[in-house]
Amino acid sequence: MKTGKIKEFPAWPTYGHAECNALQEVLNSGQWGIGGTEVEKFEKTFAAYQGCRYSVAMTNGSVTLRNALIACGLEAGAEVIVPPYTFLTTATSVIEANGVPVFVDIDPDTYCLDSKKIEEAITPNTHAIIPVHLGGHPAAMDEIMEIARKHNLYVIEDSAHAHGAEYKGRRVGSLGDIGSFSFQSSKNLCCGEGGAIVTNNRQLAENCWSIHNCGRVINGAWYQHEHIGGNYRLSQFQAAILNEQIKKLDAETEKRQQNALYLDEKLSQIPGINPLVRQKTVTRHSYHLYIFRYDREHFNGVSRKTFLKALNTERVPASAGYAGLIYKQPLMLKKQFGPFSGWKLTNPGLDYSKTVCPVAEKAAEEEGCWFPHYVLLGSKEDMDDIVKIISKVYEQKEKLTEAEL
Repeated sequence: MKTGKIKEFPAWPTYGHAECNALQEVLNSGQWGIGGTEVEKFEKTFAAYQGCRYSVAMTNGSVTLRNALIACGLEAGAEVIVPPYTFLTTATSVIEANGVPVFVDIDPDTYCLDSKKIEEAITPNTHAIIPVHLGGHPAAMDEIMEIARKHNLYVIEDSAHAHGAEYKGRRVGSLGDIGSFSFQSSKNLCCGEGGAIVTNNRQLAENCWSIHNCGRVINGAWYQHEHIGGNYRLSQFQAAILNEQIKKLDAETEKRQQNALYLDEKLSQIPGINPLVRQKTVTRHSYHLYIFRYDREHFNGVSRKTFLKALNTERVPASAGYAGLIYKQPLMLKKQFGPFSGWKLTNPGLDYSKTVCPVAEKAAEEEGCWFPHYVLLGSKEDMDDIVKIISKVYEQKEKLTEAEL
């Protein structure tokens, strides 16, 4: 089936002379690691950008989650509530901190952690909650924080998709105890690999700093190691790129928002295409992903796989996203957790094959469809092309067969 291919969408990541000059300056300085100034500059800038007092930059977003859990005092076998519809490391960071991930289903409107289902998963062993601001849409933080305060739990915001996103006018990462961010190459703010935590709690910030710097303490001697830790420091080269990239982030975020809202309006008029709901609490959506739900009943029963292939044929970069839930991954079903055996202390009969999250399973296996954020950096004409192609696929649904594609 042909509908007329559209042009290429903007490339990602983007860079220019500013990034090249910044990298050259670090190279010429000879201070590529400790001793340089770019990391500290970025930490101050990013903390302020997210509305926090402190930030610690690290090697990647997976490490920031793990180290945040350790900084919050997670002990062997302690449970941490996580959603299953997210990248693997939201859960494996818990395992690497010697804890036990407990999966709670997602909200069908937002695909974020369903706050109404959290309390039934809390046990005496629960230590923390990790809500994911999926696709850049902030989770229901008022409800989550109320539950956390009631049960004396830590909240670590997985904000890997949500640089600059706002919940009721406050930037994500500043709402819980610690916010975790990724700067991996696909992210809205990126430097290839990298991550950072943000927090308003001085003790937690110092804990994270120590863990990421070989257990040293602030203002201590170089060979004074008081805590368990490792070298999880960001390089000056990565920070130099971030210091330039963050200058463009607001303008890019606003463009993504405008195009996403336009797509919401237009795509919602096509039967079987249902954009995720943007809650009124969301005063700024970062749109790392544009997500909509596909209902095959309106497309002659054709599978999501075939629908997406039809879009890909027309050069629309749509995907099924997290098509495999975390608790269904082989490592979870077989408990291939290596030396991280804390689960044996509190839950020796742990069996993830018994976990069922119906909403997440439907999202992963049947209905969830994504556009990457760089699509939203296109023109209004690009958005119209997307709408036209999906409309055409709908109009030709009787011809769209599984065998054809």
